[in-house]
Amino acid sequence: MTPPVLETERLILRPHRVQDFADVAALWANPDTVRFIQPAIETPEGAWAKLMFHHGHWLAMGFGVWVITGRSSGRYLGETGFFVTPRQCDPLLGDAVEASWVLAPEAQGRGIAAEAVLRTHAWADAAGLWTETVCLLNPENAASRRLAAKAGYKLRQEVQYRGGKSLVMARAVGQL
Repeated sequence: MTPPVLETERLILRPHRVQDFADVAALWANPDTVRFIQPAIETPEGAWAKLMFHHGHWLAMGFGVWVITGRSSGRYLGETGFFVTPRQCDPLLGDAVEASWVLAPEAQGRGIAAEAVLRTHAWADAAGLWTETVCLLNPENAASRRLAAKAGYKLRQEVQYRGGKSLVMARAVGQL
C-alpha cells in the first residue's frame, strides 16, 4: 500500500523516504529522545533497520508510521503511527496494533505531538482497519501519558518489558 499523506494546520505527515536516514539516525541517537523508549541510543544500523521497518510495514500490513514534518519548513520533527511487532513483554501483547509517537527534543512542548497523533488516529478511525489500538508507555513519561489520555487511551494493565514496568494503554476506535 502507498501510505497516504495526512495534513494538519501546521504539519504534513508523510511516508518515510531513504533520504530521511540522517534525520531518523539523529532522532534515535539522541539520549533525550530515547530515555523513556529504549535502554540506549540507537546505532546507525539500528536506525536503518527502523527506517526499513517503516517501509516494509506499510507494504505488509497496509498501515504504518509517518514522518512528522513542519508544513512551512518541511523540517523532520519526528514520527507517529501504528505498527505490530512481537514485543517480548510479560504478559505478551500478541498481535495488538500499537500506536507510537516520538518527537525530536526541539519539537517538544509545542503541541506538535498532539496535533500529529490526533490526526493519525482520525485516519485510523475512518479507515476502520481494527477495533482497538494500544500503546506501551514508560510510567515516568508524563508527557506521553497526557497525550495518550487526550487521544482516548485508558490504562489496561502493567507489563514487564526490558527489565522494568511499562503501562499498556488501550483505545477503542472512535474515541476522538
